[in-house]
Amino acid sequence: MSTDTPPPLPRQPAAEAARATEPAAPGIAGVDDTGVPSVGDSDTADIGRGFFRALFDLSFRTFITRRLAAVFYVVGLMAIGIAFVVYLVTGIVEGIGALWFNPGAGISLIVATVILVPLFSFLAVIALRFVIEAVVALIAIAENTERTAAHTRR
Repeated sequence: MSTDTPPPLPRQPAAEAARATEPAAPGIAGVDDTGVPSVGDSDTADIGRGFFRALFDLSFRTFITRRLAAVFYVVGLMAIGIAFVVYLVTGIVEGIGALWFNPGAGISLIVATVILVPLFSFLAVIALRFVIEAVVALIAIAENTERTAAHTRR
């Protein structure tokens, strides 16, 4: 028989203790769950000045990549969409043109265009998303590391 006594029970349940210490908003004050600082009540002119100040910050202490990620993604999607239409139309027109002197090559070109252009466009969208997510994640790591280093210096 063991003479060890069980450890004492806490004064309150863990869930209740967590609620008592939890801030009103989850995460760090002024930062949402993505780590991006919230705008709050600041004026839109302040936002523009902050963006241009960050854009011309020669010390690269302020990151603008996360702010522009959506813009880069939309521009990339538009470029992929334009390339999709151009290659699809060109491939079909060339395939129809080739039907007159080599029907087998014309049909092959049309079929290949209809199958490969959407496939490569889809893969390009996936690659674009991966690259933008990787860059945003890298910037988030840098920002969080900088924030952690600032808190440990205190």
